[in-house]
Amino acid sequence: YVQNLYEKLPKEELKKALYAMFSQFGKIMDVVALKTLRMRGQAWIVFSDVAAATNAKNTMQGFPFFDKPIRIQFARSKSDAVAKLDGTYKPDKERSKKSAAARETLIKRTEVKRAATGGAVGPDGNALPNKILFAQNLPEATTGQMLTMLFQQYPGFLEVRMVEARPGIAFIEFDNDLSATTAMSGLQNFKITPDKAMVLSYAKQ
Repeated sequence: YVQNLYEKLPKEELKKALYAMFSQFGKIMDVVALKTLRMRGQAWIVFSDVAAATNAKNTMQGFPFFDKPIRIQFARSKSDAVAKLDGTYKPDKERSKKSAAARETLIKRTEVKRAATGGAVGPDGNALPNKILFAQNLPEATTGQMLTMLFQQYPGFLEVRMVEARPGIAFIEFDNDLSATTAMSGLQNFKITPDKAMVLSYAKQ
């Protein structure tokens, strides 16, 4: 259970950032963040085992997330993801319907994005889809380690290459075009800082 989070970050971007930060400690089963007035600045991160959760709690306690030190403690109740594993889960039918509808919408959006990025070179000269992404508009303080934490959550990630002579850009390589496209769809316009949205495109080869 994580508190004192930066409240102005959109829910999906908050979940992505938390996943990127905490996935280094073990397998994450779920990240729950609500943007209601009562639940702002809070999130739940569900690990597959207690050892990983304990390590994450001890290591990330007080970590400056958008310049605010986060507070971490163990959640009081069992998550749905864990309950499903140990057989104690009781579904909330109304919530399940809403989740299914939201998931269907997300899938359709992803398919539209892939279709839009999967065509030939357009009149603006954009590169054809390939396994290397070009990241722009990065804060000057961005490091290779920070980007690795973000992109390693996607299958097929290989490496991040920073360009020392040109702060604000980087190249991210995957093992195939589809993996790169999936990562670009998920992290396009991700805000590393509140005023800097990362811009991703295919690298020109």
